[in-house]
Amino acid sequence: MRRVLAIFLDGYEQSLGQRFMALGEMPELSRLCARSARFLLDYGPAQRTGLAGEHVATGLSPEAAQRWSAVHFDPRSYAIWQEGTRLRPFAADLDCDTVVFDAPYFNLPAAPNVRGIVNWGAHDPGVPTTSRPSDLIGELGKRFGAYPASRWIYGFAWPSEENSRAMGSDLARAVDVRAKAARWLLSERCPDWDLALIAVSEPHSAIEGLWHGIDPTHPLHGMPGAERAGQGIRAVYQAVDRLIGDLTAAFPDALTLVFAMGGMGVNRSDLPSMLFMPELMYRHAFGSAFFRQPPEWTLSADTCALLPSSTDSWENRIAAQLPTTPSAKLRALATQVLPAPVKATLRRALADRDPAEREQRIPLDWMPATAYRRFWHLMPAFALPSYYDGRARLNLRGRERHGRVGIADYRRVLTEVESLIRAAIDPATGESAVDHVEYPGSGDPLDLPATQADLVVVWRGAAACLEHPTLGRFGPVPYRRTGGHTGPFGMAYVPADGARAGDRGIRSAFDVVPTIIELLGRRPDRVVSGMSLLSSPQIDRDEGRSGAVEVQRGSASV
Repeated sequence: MRRVLAIFLDGYEQSLGQRFMALGEMPELSRLCARSARFLLDYGPAQRTGLAGEHVATGLSPEAAQRWSAVHFDPRSYAIWQEGTRLRPFAADLDCDTVVFDAPYFNLPAAPNVRGIVNWGAHDPGVPTTSRPSDLIGELGKRFGAYPASRWIYGFAWPSEENSRAMGSDLARAVDVRAKAARWLLSERCPDWDLALIAVSEPHSAIEGLWHGIDPTHPLHGMPGAERAGQGIRAVYQAVDRLIGDLTAAFPDALTLVFAMGGMGVNRSDLPSMLFMPELMYRHAFGSAFFRQPPEWTLSADTCALLPSSTDSWENRIAAQLPTTPSAKLRALATQVLPAPVKATLRRALADRDPAEREQRIPLDWMPATAYRRFWHLMPAFALPSYYDGRARLNLRGRERHGRVGIADYRRVLTEVESLIRAAIDPATGESAVDHVEYPGSGDPLDLPATQADLVVVWRGAAACLEHPTLGRFGPVPYRRTGGHTGPFGMAYVPADGARAGDRGIRSAFDVVPTIIELLGRRPDRVVSGMSLLSSPQIDRDEGRSGAVEVQRGSASV
């Protein structure tokens, strides 16, 4: 058995890596690539769940875990919230010493045999900040300080050239600090490990915030800060290369596996999913507009709407155009006028009602789609808040508390909703804004899971404005994130220990965790999704290699 160092590049776009390697800008990854079996990873629809960290941490697909989104909906109350993970990590059931550093959605309390730190500087961590031993997070802070790019984890930088420069620079510096912290953790603090799982989240933050600087076809590529944004992405990728070289050199006895679950690209979802689709379904239900288009945003269809100031918050600017209820206005006023001790007492009183709910539920009030929640019980169908694809839920009688659609009309109404959305045109292209529509629910619609939708819309292009033949114009609206989870492939570079180096074609992203288990020479105590990348007959093996780990695809015991 040899040790395994698994480096998870969260939000990494492999085509950019290939480009930078060809230019000589990522020499360490080039060397690793040359001596590895190389795979493109097909993530399928799971890419749009936004749960890549959970899929790595648990080894479970959405079907196996019965979780299709981090956004949960309660049909009894019409409440909506984001929720972290409650699932058990795959490493909890391995007979080996595991150390983890900042892996998203790694439920450390559920893996008592695992040491390490989670939620130090992760993008969408999915878990509270935790360490084992408990004083480990304090030691990390004393040695390396707080995470150095916290303001850019979900950065909004494109309106400002200076912010675009600072975002890239700070994230690149954060990768360098991450490399030093990981090396310290694995060599000094917890040196006796068999498996080290190290996550690198800065590519995720950089591409979501700065993609327009690297993509010449993006509508914002001509912005003054775009060149700085492109330089920032390059700096982050070069820092990732240094991290890989540093850790590989520090642990030459370990098999180093580098992987990204899915690819990245232009953001196609923020405006259509967070605002246009909720507004479209509201207008269809009530015959009037809810969103008030600001005059300064009313530009030609092929022109980007810009924020008046580089310091504007996208969320606040959108919220200002969505009428608020009297109760919301009262809450806002109370926040401004109540003394701090009174507000603290109220927060404690509310939190003490349900500590578990306080830890798990993350409000989505900032997302424009949530502003329509007050009308959902009156609508036949409505758009759920979503970070990725458009997600529609029917107000189904017998499932939702105030259901308006009978089960006999379920398919007919779904078809009507699809036709309604497909009719929306991106004026910049003259084509439908919809790429395709999926019906992910299976079985009885009355048993639809809390994280699932009746209908999923996958958008086409990066529409900042929509035209509907009967419901009018939507936008243009300023972009939020310029990058998103739209790249066709992830990647895995598997050390050629028993497998010939070279390209090995396309495999499932869910084959990564079984590969880690096989490289460890272990067999899992529970079933995980996928099968080892080294289990395929396409892989040329050295003679005498032991048999592969047998795992079942698409099933699990949670």
